[in-house]
Amino acid sequence: MANPLKALGNLNELRKQAKKMQQDLAGEEIRIEEGDVVVVISGDQKIKQFSVQGISSQDAVDVLNKAIKKSQELAAKKLQSMTGGLGGMMGGKS
Repeated sequence: MANPLKALGNLNELRKQAKKMQQDLAGEEIRIEEGDVVVVISGDQKIKQFSVQGISSQDAVDVLNKAIKKSQELAAKKLQSMTGGLGGMMGGKS
């Protein structure tokens, strides 16, 4: 008979690895420049800079980050329904 506590230990380890990956991604930056448009985004999908023709707007950055967060929440919800709620056991947060 399989040890259910061992499975929980494995889930805890996966959670730790996922958290470390998120921290590593947050430290990365991707910069894209095309024409007069510049976008700088972190590896964890947060817009850090957005400008068009050298003009940037913190309001635009805030709205873009809000839209990204909403799309991530939607994806997390869909994934959670597919996994039968296992995301909550792994420390998933929507």
